[in-house]
Amino acid sequence: MSIEIDKLTKDDWQSVRRIYLEGIATGNATFETEAPDWESWDSTHLKTPRIVARRLDELIGWAALSPVSKRQVYAGVAEVSVYVAANAQGIGVGRRLLAALILEAERSGIWTLQAGIFPENEASIALHRGCGFREVGRRERIGKLGEVWRDVILMERRSPKVP
Repeated sequence: MSIEIDKLTKDDWQSVRRIYLEGIATGNATFETEAPDWESWDSTHLKTPRIVARRLDELIGWAALSPVSKRQVYAGVAEVSVYVAANAQGIGVGRRLLAALILEAERSGIWTLQAGIFPENEASIALHRGCGFREVGRRERIGKLGEVWRDVILMERRSPKVP
């Protein structure tokens, strides 16, 4: 079955939000406990690249970037978000999304991508490694999810194409 990669638009928001809520429910995808509204999400993510994966007419995954800082020196550094619908995991959707996100990020002048991943999320760590990310380190007890302190594995990918 064909998987198409396309631009994420406001019209995709309800499907994007549903997939984000699935990730939140796992307890291993994000520190967030609620999905924001469109306006909040839109204001905290770079305008490009934002992409989705579709199988037939169903949105089955999304990926976007957030700035890591407002300081100009970090203008080419962004944090990666990649989410795949529960019913589409394990078939390469995440890899297709992350590979496309990397290409679009480079076209946009982004020179470093970073990801903070819970160590328990082994599939996400493997996905990022497979797309050229390296482990920078472990941030111990960096934040609480509910009442539980969580570690985060910090991963990054430096573009060989963006000077």
